[in-house]
Amino acid sequence: MQKGQRNKGELGRLLDSVGLNKKQLVCPLFVKDHAKEGCKIASMPDVSVVPLEETTTQILELINLGISSIIVFGVPSERDSVGSNASDQNGIVQKTVRKLKMEFGDALNIITDVCLCHYNLSGHCGLLGRQNELIDNDSTVRALCEVAVTHAQAGADVVSPSSMMDGQVSSIRTSLDEHGYDNIKILSVSAKHFSSLYSPFRSLAFSEQIRDYKSLDKSSYQVPYTNRGESVREIENDIREGADMVIVKPAILYLDVISMIKEQLRFPIAAQNVSGEYAMIKSAAANNWINEEEWKVTSICAMKRAGADIIISYFCKDIAAILNC
Repeated sequence: MQKGQRNKGELGRLLDSVGLNKKQLVCPLFVKDHAKEGCKIASMPDVSVVPLEETTTQILELINLGISSIIVFGVPSERDSVGSNASDQNGIVQKTVRKLKMEFGDALNIITDVCLCHYNLSGHCGLLGRQNELIDNDSTVRALCEVAVTHAQAGADVVSPSSMMDGQVSSIRTSLDEHGYDNIKILSVSAKHFSSLYSPFRSLAFSEQIRDYKSLDKSSYQVPYTNRGESVREIENDIREGADMVIVKPAILYLDVISMIKEQLRFPIAAQNVSGEYAMIKSAAANNWINEEEWKVTSICAMKRAGADIIISYFCKDIAAILNC
């Protein structure tokens, strides 16, 4: 070990000092429909998209590390104009949830991403209106309700609407309750800020079918990065609508929002450490510009220190391996 470099025990104690434990980590899981083998992601080293058959191995690794919560993102084999595969009972997320719940039961807490961007031809988080230019909020919310119910029927413990549509939380809550799923929690992506930091994620979810994914402009429904007040209002709205917990993403650039929500509202909050944040640390470390271990621990400590109760991160396995509890 080089002089001045911390060992894993010291890094683990740093994480312990901010109150982080393994139960607060949520690991993303990408599952591709009709795939025969997993595939690597060039922009996200050590992250893979796996076929349904390999999910058991993935979960066993997480459980052995002490991680008991995942968030499932499905990568379908086909898209259409209305994202119909998102609410299909035999959709990739639904099949994944049924399989993992049957195998792991209550030992695994399953959160599902409720969005349409993986399933429609536009790559937008909502459905396009008649002019194919603007997102139609109402039709999107109806579709999201159908998706959330099918996820609950499959066995999801928590649904996480991430489309940033007005009224999505209250409508999903009503739909779940009407179908007898009042016990299902809603983890709402309440402040998804407009950012290029989602690009690595889109490269794995979109690149095969949406070649121009880098030019997607979602600024009309995502939160601008210049106005903290709007971020807070979006979160307050979702709390009033019945969210059980809210997510702020990206994480590192919005620690002020996380801190403000925790201090002013005292509401459970999750920080989502998005793909671009992960990729920046990985690429800088690969060029020997930074110490990867130090910086990933520093970034996770910052989220927890700001007030995050839950951290969703591609670094979960690395962090769990050095945590002491």
